[in-house]
Order: sequence, then C-alpha cells, then structure tokens
Amino acid sequence: MTVPIEPTEACARALDRDDALAGFRDRFYLLPDTIYMDGNSLGLLSRDAEATLLETLDSWRTRGVGGWFDGDCAWLDCAEEVGGLSAKMMGAAADQVIHSATTTTNIHTLVASLYRPVGRRSRILADELNFPSDLYALKGQLQLRGREVAQDLLLVPSEDGRTLDEETIAARFTDEVAMAWLPSVLYRSGQLLDMEYLTERAHAAGVLIGFDCCHSAGILPHELDRWGVDCAVWCGYKYLNSGPGASAFLYVNRRHFDKEPVLAGWFGNRRETMFDMNPEFDPRLDAGKWQVSSPGILGSSTLRGSLAMINEAGIDRIRAKSLAMTSYLMALVDTLLAAPPCSFSIGSPRSDRRRGGHVALERRTHADRICAALIERGVVPDYRPPNVIRICPSPLYGTFHEIWQTVSHLKSIIDDAEHETAP
Repeated sequence: MTVPIEPTEACARALDRDDALAGFRDRFYLLPDTIYMDGNSLGLLSRDAEATLLETLDSWRTRGVGGWFDGDCAWLDCAEEVGGLSAKMMGAAADQVIHSATTTTNIHTLVASLYRPVGRRSRILADELNFPSDLYALKGQLQLRGREVAQDLLLVPSEDGRTLDEETIAARFTDEVAMAWLPSVLYRSGQLLDMEYLTERAHAAGVLIGFDCCHSAGILPHELDRWGVDCAVWCGYKYLNSGPGASAFLYVNRRHFDKEPVLAGWFGNRRETMFDMNPEFDPRLDAGKWQVSSPGILGSSTLRGSLAMINEAGIDRIRAKSLAMTSYLMALVDTLLAAPPCSFSIGSPRSDRRRGGHVALERRTHADRICAALIERGVVPDYRPPNVIRICPSPLYGTFHEIWQTVSHLKSIIDDAEHETAP
C-alpha cells in the first residue's frame, strides 16, 4: 500500500481508496450494523464458501453414496484437493499436506508418530505461553509412554509474560530433547516466531521440531519446505474462513514418510487397497497416511471455496494489507488511547517481521468491562484474561475506517465511563 500510515481518519479513508483487496469485501456476508474484529477466532462466511457447500449438498442430494466417486469434486479426493489448496500458501509440496481431523487430534497424531524417546534424548520442549490444548496433547503423549510429565515436558519461560525469545528457546535444544513443539504466532500477544531460525537451530542440535500454525495460516506466507520444518498443524476456521469447528490440516516433511502412523485409521490406507478391508494397514506414501478417518465432507466443502479465494487474493498481498492495518491500529492507539484516562498499551511486537495478524491491547484495569461495552456498541473483538483485548482487522473483509471507528469507540467508552456500568 502506498499511502503513508498516519493516525487520522483521513488516512483511513485514503488507505481504503488505495486498497487493492477492497473488492473481496463484497464476497463476504458482513454482520449487520457490526464491526467485526475477531477473524483470528472465527472468520466470516464468504459467498465462495457458501457456493462450494451448496455444490456438495447438491451432490449428496442427487448422487447419494455415489458422491464419493463421481462429480467435479469426488469426496474421496476431498482431503487431497483441499490440502493442495492450502499447501501453496504454506510453502509446502502438495503431497506433504493433508486436510484431516482437528488441530489437537492432529497434534496427537503427529507427536505419537514422530516423538521417539531414546536413552537420554527423551524430552519434549514447548513454551509456557502456548495454547493450553497443545500442552494437554503433549502431556497426554508423554503419559501414554509412561514418562513423567513434570520431568519430560520442558517449558521455555517468558520474561515479560507476552513474548518469547528465540535465543532462549534455542539454548534449550540440548541432547536431552527429542522433539520441540512451538506456536508460529502466540495466540495472546500475536508475536510471530522466527520459524526458519528455530528449525535450523533445532536440527543442528538433533531435535525434531513442529509448529502450531493456527494463528498464522492464511494471514502470512510460510516456507515450511524451505525451512525444513518436520511437521505442522493449522485449523481452517480462523483466517481460512471455513466455518465454526471446521476441519484442520497437518504437514509432514517427506523425510518422515518412512515412519508408520501410530494412530492409524482406514483412510490412511493406499487408495488401491483401502476398500479391500484388509486387517493389515497398507499406508499411503505421503502425508495422507496420517489421516485417522474419512474427512467430514460438509465441513470440508467450505474450504474449497474459501481457499480458492485466498489464493486468488494472494497470500503476499494479504500479508501486506494485514501489516498496514495493524500498523495503522497501533498508530491510533499511541495517539488516542495511550494517555490517561484511556491508559491502553500495546502488548504485541511493533516490528512487522515479529507480528502476526492481530494486536493485543492491554489495560491494567477493567479490560473485560471495556470489551463488553465495545460489544454493546456493535464492535466484536476478543477478550483474553486477565487484561487483553485482541483486535484483528481481517484483510479480505475489514477496512481501515472500521479500525478508526473501533478506536473511536474505545476512547468514547472511557470518556463516558461506560465501562464502569458494563456487566
């Protein structure tokens, strides 16, 4: 974007006029009388996703079970097709990505197969700011192997409670660590970790490394293959806009294709033999072998439309607009919300290369009540205890003027003391 970032409403108008992605907004169902700033929790429905869902319903209505094998998108090929659509934006070869299950299930699936404690090298490294579900899965996998969680799950500390330091993480890649599992973007602060650097340091120390990319997939480009990441997962319902509880994705670098999935299921069989109902597992030769069961076709169908639209927009252009939007938001906060009585601070990294797709606004008191008052005014953000309001302007359907309106609402809430009476 060519317009300089300035903390003014005029700048917002100019940025919207200069927006090369503005046309995509009309392809979404916008909530009436609402400013939606929660795309990092659940993206809005697009007409593209609706269309592919309706196509799938029509195939079910007209073909019945034949839909598995017939039509423009036979359901039997759905996991590969959708995985391939996602692979491009993740910088991965299509055979290393499969659309399957849910995020936490995929973490269990991958860790069960790739975490192999041998002798002294037996620990899993994670971090104390990780999303709790990831930690639950890691603890469960240790327990299944009879390991002591308190001893074998190492959590990298955060000095400020918001962010992680890559050097601190890398220093813990010792000969006691078998596998590391980290977020690409921290879900609270929005910090973007240097995945390339961490992968390089992990491999130099003999450590396998995997990433949870739920808060980065669809909002910024990845290079999973080039970086040499061992495995990764990401969901479909945030920036990929595929609907509530939509199925997820897993990535496995092909150097691990020789490994057998521990949590095997019939859909991981080779296509040539999967209907033979042989009691012996005959695994595929790609990431598809880690599928535990058949994909939920109705849930998968929305991704065909949504991912095609994201690829049409281009992940690089999406990233450029996202950075411009969050930069503009931070400039407004600094100008209008930082001084008392508003007293907001920014808990996200300010550097473009260190920030994901949302901004964490922090306030020492009453952040929960301010968030509730904001919702009453028709602005939908996201609150994370104890003091964070996450603001996520989504590049495909959000506008810069909506950011201006959101900040104006926040200032007005404080000026009018609405937060003092909010529930």
